[in-house]
Amino acid sequence: MEQITLTGIKPTGQPHIGNYLGMIKPALELAKDYQALYFIADYHALTTVKNKKQLKELTYQVTATWLALGLNPDEVIFYRQSDIPEVFELSWVLSCFTAKGLLNRAHAYKAIVDDNVAAGREEDKNINIGLFTYPVLMAADILLFGTHVVPVGLDQQQHLEITRDVALTFNGNYGNVLTIPEAVIRKEVMTIPGIDGRKMSKSYNNIIPIFAPPNQVLKPVKRILTDSKRPEDPKDPEECHIFSIYRHFADADAVAAKRELYIEGGLAYGAMKQELFELLEATFADKRDRYNALMDNTDELDKILEKGAEKARAIAAPIMAKVRKVVGVSA
Repeated sequence: MEQITLTGIKPTGQPHIGNYLGMIKPALELAKDYQALYFIADYHALTTVKNKKQLKELTYQVTATWLALGLNPDEVIFYRQSDIPEVFELSWVLSCFTAKGLLNRAHAYKAIVDDNVAAGREEDKNINIGLFTYPVLMAADILLFGTHVVPVGLDQQQHLEITRDVALTFNGNYGNVLTIPEAVIRKEVMTIPGIDGRKMSKSYNNIIPIFAPPNQVLKPVKRILTDSKRPEDPKDPEECHIFSIYRHFADADAVAAKRELYIEGGLAYGAMKQELFELLEATFADKRDRYNALMDNTDELDKILEKGAEKARAIAAPIMAKVRKVVGVSA
């Protein structure tokens, strides 16, 4: 039996190369070796996105992004979370096997509590139950499909550990019903630096966008932070934010040649930024056109997601029926 890998994609807006290298590319590569499921986590987004029009637009954006970057809906299962009612039924069942203390320790919840306490506010101020129980819904997303492998970043690793704990608790009560998933973390692209050297993130305003017009890509590339060394000075490529991005897009020979120039001297940061920009254009220009065409045809996006949901429910329904049976409710 072919093993299953599952990737959840939260609609968060403009995609950037940190998303591509850190999540999208490695997740798509897993489809070579597994039956791959990808879903748009639109209900997860409700913890922060309260505007109907914005949520729909973000959902279309992330759908078009993955399709433009190589996801083939005929070869994988691509669906919208809200089209799978079994997810939310399983979420309730799992919540009855999830210790509150486990959720108290979840990073996202704990970080907001710590910020509130530090600011002298009530510790649970502005925290909704959706945010608190987010890991339970994530567990349902994963366990409903008998998932074996989940690609995650370090920031989501704890949530997968919670999923495993909940599944083990459930199985301890009812037998070997739920598949226990494993995390896959690609360390070499775990953190992609932004133009200021911190992790590339929209919250830091330090991103290089994928599908923006060329002039809007060139601008942040030119703003990548560098030191004051002259072209003839030797430099450490591992300390250069330009090189940290460049090496993921250039071929091996070009990367080796650039590394030598850094170490021996003779590399100008301005020229390096221009070359990086040209590499990004060569990588994403056609994909940008595809993305824009998809965003002009949202009816087609809906059809793709609805077709994917049919295939996803064919996997989910038998597992949910088994869960209903073992807990003693109507099947």
